[in-house]
Amino acid sequence: MNYSELINNMLFETNAVRVAPADTPFWYTSGKLGPFYINTHFLSRDEQTAADILKVIESSIAEDKETAPENIFDALADLYNSSESYKKTIDMLTDAADKYDCDIISGGERRDFFFSMLPAHFLDKDHLTIYKDLTTCYTDCNMQKTDDIKKGGKVLHIADLITEASSYERAWIPVIRDLGYSITDTIAVVDRKQNGRKVLSDLGVNMETLTAIDKELFDHALAKGYIDDAQHALVMRFLEDPDAYMKEFIRSHPSFIDDQIALGGKAKERAELAISKGFI
Repeated sequence: MNYSELINNMLFETNAVRVAPADTPFWYTSGKLGPFYINTHFLSRDEQTAADILKVIESSIAEDKETAPENIFDALADLYNSSESYKKTIDMLTDAADKYDCDIISGGERRDFFFSMLPAHFLDKDHLTIYKDLTTCYTDCNMQKTDDIKKGGKVLHIADLITEASSYERAWIPVIRDLGYSITDTIAVVDRKQNGRKVLSDLGVNMETLTAIDKELFDHALAKGYIDDAQHALVMRFLEDPDAYMKEFIRSHPSFIDDQIALGGKAKERAELAISKGFI
């Protein structure tokens, strides 16, 4: 079994990729509707495990940013030894990263940490932890803070998911380069195929991913029985034209938006966002 087939299987087996029933699409944070969602960090084992690790990440950062990488690494190392899906994902990323000439591996808060720290450890590379507020912590391969910083080193950034590469453009690449490092390559688990590759190319960064959100992925899921024919057809319509998919769904379900608003909470917020942005 090749890497692509293995990671595609695990994405569905861990519910990292989930396809909705025909009449219940998912809300995206943009205020648009779609027939599937992806949470790459569910590859840790499942949704609950991913949530538990995120709590460790958040509490560690809140307590002390300089010791946070070590605390997070300890939790991830335990997970590597207990979760088959996580171990296989990390091993694939480590093999991919080993091809690149780099001094440092970096990851950005929060979900990148699931996938950047252990490859750095296994490849004996220093790690650059980048926080949302654009501060950083430089550690050795065991995620212990060090002052022995490699000046002018070459960085390989490892991420969970690349969509439009907005975090790279806004934060990760500027931070890395402002510190005097160079970055020409990045690896991610999944390419969402929403122009991220071009954005990174324009920034002088080559992108490699283990798999992509595309027709091939969902053809594989159909063949393996992870989704049915109706779900596959729904996803194909969405991939062809996401905006047309949403308009068609709303037309065929005229009470959907009112029903979502009546539910309150996030459903109401997303429905009102869709209205305010003119998506409906």
